[in-house]
Amino acid sequence: MAIFSALFLFFRSLFVSRISLATEILVLRQQLLVLNRTVKRPKLRRRDRLFWVLLSRLWKDWREALIIVKPETVIKWHREGFRLYWRWKSKAPIGRPPIDIEIRELIRRISRENPLWGAPRIQSELRLLGFNVMEKTVAKYQTPSLVTSGLGWPRHSRNHWPPAGWQKSM
Repeated sequence: MAIFSALFLFFRSLFVSRISLATEILVLRQQLLVLNRTVKRPKLRRRDRLFWVLLSRLWKDWREALIIVKPETVIKWHREGFRLYWRWKSKAPIGRPPIDIEIRELIRRISRENPLWGAPRIQSELRLLGFNVMEKTVAKYQTPSLVTSGLGWPRHSRNHWPPAGWQKSM
C-alpha cells in the first residue's frame, strides 16, 4: 500500500505545479497544528479562520484540501467578516460633533467682554452671527464671570429691610 501511495504522489507531482503543491502542504500543516493543539474537538482561533478565508480567496483548490471544517463554514466566516467590516465602516459617530476652535474662542471672548451675559444671550448673539450652537455648549465654553448674575439673599434683605412705612416702636 505504501508503494502505491508513493507512486501516486510521484505521478501527481509531475502534473501539478510546484506552487499548488506548496500551498497544499501549507494547508495540511496548518490543519495538523489545529488538531494537535486540541484534545477532543478542534478549536479554531481567529487567526485560523482568517487563514482559511484568505486562502479561499487566493487558491482555487482550497476545498479539496480542507478536512477539519466544511467549505460552507469557511464561506460563512467570510460573509460574517464582510458584514462586520461594513457595519463598522458605516457606523455613525456617537455624541455631539466637535465644535471648531474658532467658535470656542469666540464664545470665550464674548463672555469675557460681556460678563453680565449668560449662555442664552451669547447663544442668541452667535445665532445672529450665523453660528448654530446649543446653549449647553455655550455654557461649557463660557469663561466664569466674576460678577454675580443676581443680588443674592443677603444683599437683597439688606436693600429691602426694613419695609417702607415701617416704624420701630420704642
